[in-house]
Amino acid sequence: MATGNETKIILTAEDRTGGAFQTAGAKLSGFANEAKAAAAGVGKEFEYIIGAVVGGCLMTGGYGSVIGASVGAMIAPITLNGIPLSRWNSDNRFIFLGVVLLAAVLVNQKIRKKAQEAR
Repeated sequence: MATGNETKIILTAEDRTGGAFQTAGAKLSGFANEAKAAAAGVGKEFEYIIGAVVGGCLMTGGYGSVIGASVGAMIAPITLNGIPLSRWNSDNRFIFLGVVLLAAVLVNQKIRKKAQEAR
């Protein structure tokens, strides 16, 4: 006879199993001196957001493509490498990326409004 607690029991078991594997993975990576690799992307969130938005992903979700995000993701490294190579002040690279992000959001909003009006 079903008591209704089966779903709760299954979810609890899955949560505990996932937590055990997470702990084991963290310990294993610590033993292998690979724990430093986990911090490789820390501080790059701004660049990742710019890549997604420039690539056409909506900030509200629900629309975007892998190809667009890949193309957008190339913008940040190109600017981060290109600004020092062109002998511009390297401190202004984040200002430039912010302007690119703002332009992408404005264009995104304009296209979204036109698409909604066309419906």
